[in-house]
Amino acid sequence: MGEAALLIECNEPDMGLANRLVLSLSKAIDRSKLNGVMPAVPAIASLIVRFDPLVQSPILIEAAIDRLARYLEPAPEIPDRIVEIPTRFGGEWGEDLPQVADTLGLAQADIIETLCERPYRVMCIGFAVGHPYIGPLPPALHLPRRSTPRSSVPKGRVAMAAGLANVYPAQLPGGWHLIGHTELSLFDPNRTRRPSLLAAGDGVRFVPISTT
Repeated sequence: MGEAALLIECNEPDMGLANRLVLSLSKAIDRSKLNGVMPAVPAIASLIVRFDPLVQSPILIEAAIDRLARYLEPAPEIPDRIVEIPTRFGGEWGEDLPQVADTLGLAQADIIETLCERPYRVMCIGFAVGHPYIGPLPPALHLPRRSTPRSSVPKGRVAMAAGLANVYPAQLPGGWHLIGHTELSLFDPNRTRRPSLLAAGDGVRFVPISTT
């Protein structure tokens, strides 16, 4: 990743476990306070470690990370911090829900019930500021992305695809299936302490406030 960053990839095939290992390693690296190393940036099954090459050698950083990884325990399956996302499902808020139901062979109510029955993990933040990748979803809710992405998705839309869910923090392009909407603001630059409502490793529970 150039002269000032390292990419660490997890070869665990289970996406959920891989993410828990990545989150655990990310925290371990941050706690180690290696000289010249900036906070790690986790993705679903990898993470970036940025550093000042004038302060720290990448060889020494690799060795330190290798030591940390040898004794790594996965992050908890159920996160300590769980944020509830009040969601209005179906109708004009989730125009893809009927098609999703047809594709999955489930009733719309069953999709909503399955999605909302337990909390999930924010596996990473990416694509745009405050944009969460939430999951892994139950196998019954797995379906590919839309064949044709939308050029614009309104802020607050709740969507799912590829075994994950997300909430659009702003008006953005996207190829996920829209199933609902929340009034929560996922990113607000005026929140000085924590502009992003969610962070990697947080828990999320979708709470239905209206269904169709």
